[in-house]
Amino acid sequence: MTGLWAVLVAAVPAGGHSVSGVLLSLVAIFVATKLLGDLAQRIGQPAVLGELVAGVLLGGSVLGLVDPADPVIATMAEIGVIVLLFTIGLETEIASLVRVGSEATMVAVAGVVLPFGMGYAVSIALGFGQIPALVGGAALCATSVGISARVLSELGWLDRREGQVVLGAAVIDDIIGLVILAVVASVVAGASVTAMSVATIAGVAVAFVAVAVAVGSVVARPIFRFVESVRTSGALGMLGLAFAFLLAFLAERAGSAMIVGAFAAGLVLYRVPQRQAIEHATTVIGHFFVPIFFASVGAAVNLRALGDPRALAVGGALIATGILGKIAAGYAPWWFRGNKLLIGVAMVPRGEVGLIFA
Repeated sequence: MTGLWAVLVAAVPAGGHSVSGVLLSLVAIFVATKLLGDLAQRIGQPAVLGELVAGVLLGGSVLGLVDPADPVIATMAEIGVIVLLFTIGLETEIASLVRVGSEATMVAVAGVVLPFGMGYAVSIALGFGQIPALVGGAALCATSVGISARVLSELGWLDRREGQVVLGAAVIDDIIGLVILAVVASVVAGASVTAMSVATIAGVAVAFVAVAVAVGSVVARPIFRFVESVRTSGALGMLGLAFAFLLAFLAERAGSAMIVGAFAAGLVLYRVPQRQAIEHATTVIGHFFVPIFFASVGAAVNLRALGDPRALAVGGALIATGILGKIAAGYAPWWFRGNKLLIGVAMVPRGEVGLIFA
């Protein structure tokens, strides 16, 4: 058994760029995420938990079969989170997000301000300088809309009012987080930060979503109606994915995040009559790419770093700070009568934007 394992590990090249090495990584990802995802569900946990654990086991800390920094795996993981956010958008009605807009905005703002301020204070108390403390606080701001939405969907909470609050707050949270990231990156690089530069970054992110939804809602219907009339097998699904990829690309070019563009694409196509065909194709593609994303997030965990007492102390303090700040944010909209603790807990996960910070 040991000899067989040595052969498997040796099959993954140091650079991770050979086709055979990538294929072995994908085999490991698909088998491990499926088995551990199913096991997680059997014990009453969401499948995503098992997929993340699978990634930890497959990463460099344990088995060394998956390298999340490998360009091919990293690209597939990015596609996975784009497909995931597009799928979530396809299941989300804009009107339902608007109805919880005030609650979502309040949760998002509090979910950024509290972790950032607390993370900065804890970093200073632990002896870090101003710049590392800013980075530490900023890293606690982002919520993984992909992980939160996936868990809420599996638990049947995504269509409830609390789920809509979390979804809206997580998207706004990511936009604010990206603004903070750009500002902190400028500070680290030694550039001066002005109110105008911050307003420009925030304005671009918000304007992109607004323009994408407004323009897309006008042009999407006639385009998809025409494609449906052609009656080419699979054309609707492929065009829907192409639309999501295009908006993800444009979002990044505009200075926002690709996941924001993908989510906006889903919101636009929610109202087209061909949504069911698009959703079916997206789900099929998602079965391939989405597990790669969650496995790569888990594989990025460095368990060896936990052997350093200093790292444990700093990491533990920041984890506690981040969790407390996000849970407290769930209680920010005092007028909301739903399950505030659920909202706060659902704002805790870190994922795609957290990796961008790292």
